[in-house]
Amino acid sequence: MIGHARGPMLNLQRLNVDRADWERMDALPDRVIFQTREWLEFVARTQRADPIVAAVMDGREHAGYFTGLIVRRYRVPILGSPFPGWTTASMGFNLAEGVSRRAAAEALVAFAFGPARCIHVELKDRRLLPQDLAGLGFRHSPTLTFELDLAADEETIFARMSSACRRAIRKGERVGVTVEEAAPDGFAEEYHAQLVEVFARQGLRPTYGVDRVRELIRCVHPTGRLLLLRAVAPGGERMATGIFPAMNGTAYFWGGASWRSQQILRPNEAIFWYAMRYWRARGMTVFDMGGGGDYKRRYGPRELTVPAFRRSRLAALGVLRDLAGRAAARRLTPSRSR
Repeated sequence: MIGHARGPMLNLQRLNVDRADWERMDALPDRVIFQTREWLEFVARTQRADPIVAAVMDGREHAGYFTGLIVRRYRVPILGSPFPGWTTASMGFNLAEGVSRRAAAEALVAFAFGPARCIHVELKDRRLLPQDLAGLGFRHSPTLTFELDLAADEETIFARMSSACRRAIRKGERVGVTVEEAAPDGFAEEYHAQLVEVFARQGLRPTYGVDRVRELIRCVHPTGRLLLLRAVAPGGERMATGIFPAMNGTAYFWGGASWRSQQILRPNEAIFWYAMRYWRARGMTVFDMGGGGDYKRRYGPRELTVPAFRRSRLAALGVLRDLAGRAAARRLTPSRSR
């Protein structure tokens, strides 16, 4: 790809999802797992959404790609990249060196409100900052994520954890807790049953059903990019589960749950420590733990704020979206689930 930043001359051209060069796109240096064909299929199936892959064009020159999906909420067509509730982190653009992300965002608005026929667009791209989109009519709000450096050696990663976390991991090893890489059959049901109990402790219900977990596993696990872990007690009882996708240098925590009766054996810490070492050994240098849950701080991450952008064709819709977002943020979230 050739990158020449000429601002507003950029435009988006929708590609046929079935004919797109997925191998080439997934090899791009700024590609994330949430932009892959398999992840788009997962979101499309669970959200009844229409995948969007578009070429970012600078005149006749190919300058990058955009990835998202169109979904309808209350009959309102929305282009999300991603949209809240999809259990999907940042998506956005893959751009050649030197291509302006501001110009790409301008082109996205023209595409969303033009050929895509949407009246609202949401965008979270790890390389986009609020100042990049100043004056373009986007609203934005911060989202917190915890990020661990996996490029260091294991001793350093372990030493960065809190002393309580290190003791919990050592205790699990001492009493015979084991972590196993689980097969996909039956894992969704096991994980979700534990998740239901996690939410029930705080008088809540999970924000998604077991079908979503089944679809995630069905779509993504065959690629080798989805790690399913289970912690097992010395007596063979299954205690906890964790789900960790990864690609292109970054591993993610998608979800975890456990039985309260087994907490004394500290299975969650054992699962996280296994996941870190597993993905580090396979070339991942960053572990994105997602936001929410003070317990994540015990693993020694740095805290990052990633802006989430949104723009509506109708001003009233933007106000309603902000009110809905604030209402959702006030809900309690269990501490051991993404």
